Amino acid sequence: NLKGLDPALESGSQRVAVFIAASESFSRKNTNRSIEESLEQTSDVVNRALEAGVSVRGYLSTVFVCPFEGRVVPEKSAELTRKLLEMGCDQVSLGDTIGAAVPEDIDAVLEALEGVPPEKLALHLHDTYGTALANVTRGLERGVRCFDSSVGGAGGCPYAPGATGNLATEDLLYMLDRGGWEHGIDTDQVLEASRFLEEGLGRPCA
Repeated sequence: NLKGLDPALESGSQRVAVFIAASESFSRKNTNRSIEESLEQTSDVVNRALEAGVSVRGYLSTVFVCPFEGRVVPEKSAELTRKLLEMGCDQVSLGDTIGAAVPEDIDAVLEALEGVPPEKLALHLHDTYGTALANVTRGLERGVRCFDSSVGGAGGCPYAPGATGNLATEDLLYMLDRGGWEHGIDTDQVLEASRFLEEGLGRPCA
C-alpha cells in the first residue's frame, strides 16, 4: 500500500510488489477490502511507484481455488490479471494460495489469458496436496518460465485455512535439473540455506 511504498522508496528499492485477490471472501478477510477497493488502492501504488522509476510486480491470490468460496472461475482470474498488467505491473504472479490446484486448473487459467505473453506471467505455488511440481510442469509446457518458491518450503498464509508452505526451492531445482532445464541457481547454496533455516526454526523443512 502507499504507507509501505514510502519507506521502500526512501530505502532505494528498485522493485516493489502489489497484490489483490481473485475472490471477494479472501480479499475481505486478508485486507478488509473488496476487490474493487483493492484495485483502486493498488492503482494508486503502481502509479506512484512508476513515477518514481520503480518497477512493479503484481500478485493475484486465490487464482484457482478460494478457501472460503471454492473454485474460482478462470475468466475472473484472467480479468484481474489483465487489469494488473494494464495498470503497469510488468509481471503478474498467479497464486495457488491454498495449494489446491491441479494441472487442469493451470490450463484453464492460461487458456483464459490467451494473448498475454508468458513472460508476463509467473506461477506462485503451494504444495498442500503434493501437486505443485505437476503444476510447474504444466506451466513449463505452456511457456511459463518464472516460478515462485521458498527455501525449505517455508511460508503460508494465516488467512488460508489448511494451506501448507510454498513449493520448496530444493524440489523445484531438482526437477529442473533432472529435466534438463537451465536455471542458474547454485543448488548447494540453497541446501545450505535450508539447513540454516531448519536450525533457526528448530524443525525440519520440507
